[in-house]
Amino acid sequence: MGEKRILNDKELDLTVNRLCWQLIENHSDFSETVLVGLQPRGYQLAKKIQSKLMELAPVSSILLGSLDITFFRDDFRRREEPKAPNQTDISFLVEEKNVVFIDDVLYTGRSIRAGMDAINSFGRPKQIELLVLIDRRFSRELPIEPKYVGKTVDAIDTEKVVVEWDQNIDHKGQVSLIRE
Repeated sequence: MGEKRILNDKELDLTVNRLCWQLIENHSDFSETVLVGLQPRGYQLAKKIQSKLMELAPVSSILLGSLDITFFRDDFRRREEPKAPNQTDISFLVEEKNVVFIDDVLYTGRSIRAGMDAINSFGRPKQIELLVLIDRRFSRELPIEPKYVGKTVDAIDTEKVVVEWDQNIDHKGQVSLIRE
């Protein structure tokens, strides 16, 4: 088993900053935009992005929610051990809003498809965009592509991308590629 560092602490911070500036460029005051982190790891990234956006953008608030997709996954009943659900916390309607889904790693696209099914419980979005920290571009099983990408990684199926954050809201952490 080998490990290769994809993003170190400093590179991770720069990547999050760049993603935030791209969001600001496209959504300016965020009055018609909400951020939705896919539980659990996408929500961790979404909190960091919301915090950084509040520093960078001239806005008073940016709506952030967390979305659990456990029961919307197409492989939910195929597992021997049922997956434990996370918490969904969306205290706002997404009707006619621009929704930015945030996840740490885009792999097959199945989690995003499940997220699109799940978000309809909160209204019909005007538009859904996808922001991912890592895009494993050659592993897609569904025609889903991110609009905002931190880094593109070419990884084979026996490799795993691991995003590690410290417990604080700052952007310290690392991204590694682990060969199993």
